[in-house]
Amino acid sequence: MTSELVVYGIANCDTVKRARQWLQARELDHRFVDFKKTPPTDAQLHAWAQRFGWQALVNTRGSTWRRLDAAQQAAVVDADSAVQLLLRSPSAIKRPIVERGGQALLLGFDAAQWSTALS
Repeated sequence: MTSELVVYGIANCDTVKRARQWLQARELDHRFVDFKKTPPTDAQLHAWAQRFGWQALVNTRGSTWRRLDAAQQAAVVDADSAVQLLLRSPSAIKRPIVERGGQALLLGFDAAQWSTALS
């Protein structure tokens, strides 16, 4: 018996859309949690930062990060400062994040990685 897949992200994000289409094409049921409607908690962000590394969790290629001023970007130096930024700006989280059974499993979308992890 497999545990429920939960996909976290933003509904209008192209990467999240591709990931969800990938899941649907393989008939893998999942629950979607939109960061815009249900922002992640401090505990979730710390757990994800521990699992994936805080540097990977912060989407430095996205528009939310690019809109931050240099001082705000420079202030992100460790897991705690990254989590504080992501609590204020959930759109700066790399996405999607997939959990299974409450455990973080995947960050970002890579079809080959997902095939291995979810088969």
